[in-house]
Amino acid sequence: MTSKIRLSREHVLDLLGAMLRVRKFEDKCAELYTQEKIRGFLHLYDGEEAIAAGVIRNLTPEDRIVATYREHGHALIRGVSMKAVMAEMYGKVTGCSGGRGGSMHLFDKAANFYGGNAIVGGGLPLAGGLALGDRMQDTGAVTACFFGEGAVAEGEFHETMNLAQLWQVPALFICENNGYAMGTALDRSESQTDIHQKAASYGIPSEVVDGNDVVAVEAAARRALAAIRETAHPYFLECRTYRFRAHSMFDAQLYRDKAEIEVWRKRGPILRFQTWAMGAGLIHDTDVADLETRIDAEISDAVDFAEKSDWEPLTDLTRHVTAEDRPEPLAPSVPSGETVEMTYREAVKQGIRDAMIRDDGVFLMGEDVGAYGGCYAVSKGLMAEFGEDRIRDTPLSESGFTGFGIGAAAMGMRPIVELMTVNFSLLALDQIMNTAATIRHMSSGQFGVPLVIRMATGAGKQLAAQHSHSLEGWYAHIPGLRVLAPATLEDARGMLWTALADPDPVLIFENVMLYNMTGDIDAKAGPVDIDSAAIRRPGKDVSLITYGGSLYKTLDAAEELAKDGIEAEVIDLRVLRPLDDATIIASVARTRRAVIVDEGWRSGSLSAEIAARIHEQAFWRMDAPVGRVCAEEVPIPYPKHLEDASIPQVPGIVAAVKSALGKG
Repeated sequence: MTSKIRLSREHVLDLLGAMLRVRKFEDKCAELYTQEKIRGFLHLYDGEEAIAAGVIRNLTPEDRIVATYREHGHALIRGVSMKAVMAEMYGKVTGCSGGRGGSMHLFDKAANFYGGNAIVGGGLPLAGGLALGDRMQDTGAVTACFFGEGAVAEGEFHETMNLAQLWQVPALFICENNGYAMGTALDRSESQTDIHQKAASYGIPSEVVDGNDVVAVEAAARRALAAIRETAHPYFLECRTYRFRAHSMFDAQLYRDKAEIEVWRKRGPILRFQTWAMGAGLIHDTDVADLETRIDAEISDAVDFAEKSDWEPLTDLTRHVTAEDRPEPLAPSVPSGETVEMTYREAVKQGIRDAMIRDDGVFLMGEDVGAYGGCYAVSKGLMAEFGEDRIRDTPLSESGFTGFGIGAAAMGMRPIVELMTVNFSLLALDQIMNTAATIRHMSSGQFGVPLVIRMATGAGKQLAAQHSHSLEGWYAHIPGLRVLAPATLEDARGMLWTALADPDPVLIFENVMLYNMTGDIDAKAGPVDIDSAAIRRPGKDVSLITYGGSLYKTLDAAEELAKDGIEAEVIDLRVLRPLDDATIIASVARTRRAVIVDEGWRSGSLSAEIAARIHEQAFWRMDAPVGRVCAEEVPIPYPKHLEDASIPQVPGIVAAVKSALGKG
C-alpha cells in the first residue's frame, strides 16, 4: 500500500463497496448470460475493478469519460444507475442507451459518460477531441479515456498520443493492461511491452501503477489529475492488472492455463484490499456482510426492473438515426442585386470565412490547411486572419484528427475537418462510420456529432489510380450521415452555412475539376438548402440526373441534344443522402425516360440506387429502361486520353439519351 492517501474507515468502505458492487453485478450478468437473457458479446471486468474505482471517483461531474467495450465497471462507478445498466444489458427501452447499445455501448449524458466503443482503440481519438474542445473553450474539465493494452498496436493510439501532446489537451489516458489482447499475450504482439514508454516517447508524462492495488491507483490518479488541472496537458497511466474471466463469454481461454489465473486471483484487487483493511482493523466481517447484503438487494432490484421493463416498439426502429429535432430552415438571403466574379475555390473559402466570423465555435483542421493554405488553396490566408488555434494544421493522421473533430463536435464545438482527398478519407472511415454515424443511434439520441467533413473528389487531373476516386456513393450508403455534392458557386459557398447548423455529421464532396471554375455570384449570397435536388434545366423528353463535377458535362450534353430537338431536363442531385426522391420521381413522371450520369464505378454505384428507386416508384410511367453513364470498371489511368475515356463525357451522355429515346 502507499502512504500518500490517508485511509479512513469511511473511505475504505467506499472503495471496497465500489469494487464489490461491480464484481457482484458482473457475476449476475454472467449468470443471466447463461440463461440467454443477455446476448451478444459480454466482456467482464472481473479482476480490474481497482482501476475504475481508483480513477473515476476522483473525477468531477463536469469531467468526461470514454470507455471500452468492457465498461460496466466504469459506468457503475461513474454513477450510472444500476437499473439502467441492467436494463441496457437486456436491451430494454429503459436502459441507459435505450436498449440500443447493449453490453458494449453504455451511454449516459447526465453522467458525462460518452460510452463504450467496440472498436479497439476507437475511443482514443474521440476522447482527444472532447479534451480539445474543453481546452479551446477553457472549461477546466478533464476527459478520462480507458482502453486495453491491445489498443496500443492500433494506429489510432499513436495518432491520438501525438495530437494530444502536440495540442496539449487535458486528457487522462488510462491503459488497463490485463496482459492479453483477446487471446494474444502482450509479448506475442508487441516488441516493446513497457506500454507507458510508448506514451512517454511522445513527451506525455506517464507512469506505471499496480492496477490491482486500488490505493496505488487512486494515488496515481490524484497526481495525474492535479497535473492536468494545473497545466491542461495530457497524462498517461499504465495500470497493470489481470482479467480473471474470459475475454468474452464466447472465449474458451485455450491460450492460458488455470494455474496462471489462480496465481493472479490471489493478487486480486478486492481480496487484497479487503484482507489488508481487515488486518489493519479498519473494517470487520460485519462491514463486508452489510456491504454485500445491500449490493445483493440492489442487484435484485435491477434485475427485477430489467425483467419488467418494456422492449422498444418496432415503430421506433428508425428513430435516432439522425436528429429528430432539426433546426428551422435558414432563410435564404435576399439578393443584393450586386454580383461578384469568383472561382468555386474562392466560394468555398468565403463559406468557411463567413462561418468563422459568425461563430467562435467553428474551427478548421486538416493537413496543410494553415501555413500552406490548403492542398487546393481553399484556406489560403485564413490562418493569418483567424490564428493557429482556429486554423489547425494536423499531422498526416486522418483517423486521429477526424476522431478529434468528432469528439470536439460531440462536446459542442463546430469543427470543419478537411480530408485532403477522398482516397485519404478511407484512413478515417472507421471514425466516420463507427463513431460519427452511429453515436446518436447507439446512445438513443443522447449524443450527436454536428461535424462537417470536406474533401476533394473526382478524376480529370491526371493523378492516376490512387488520387482519382469518386467514392461519395460509398458514403451515401451509410445511415446517420448527410452527404452533399455542391456543383455551383452558390452551393459551394452556402451549403457549408447550412451544414454547420445541422445536428448530424455532414460530408461535403468538392469535385477537383470545379475549383478553377469561375462565375458570378451575388455579393451577399447566403445559406443554401441541403435537403433537395435542383432542376438546372427544364425539359420534357428525358430526365438527366447527375451531381458534382458531371453537372456541367450533362448541361453541355443537353445543349447538344437540343440541336436535335431533344429537350432534356437536368437534375442536380446536390444531396446524395438523403436522396430527394420527390424531385427525381416527379421529373421522370413528366419525361418518362431517365439517364443517370455518375462518375463513380457502375457496379454498386449511386446510379444503381437511383435507378432502383425509379423502377420501384415509377416503373409503370416509364417508356424505356433507366440508362446509366458511369466510370469504366478500371482504376483511373494516368494518360490523359485513357483518363478521359474512363469517366463520363458529353458524347457518351448524348449517346445514352438517344438510346433511351430509341434514336441511338
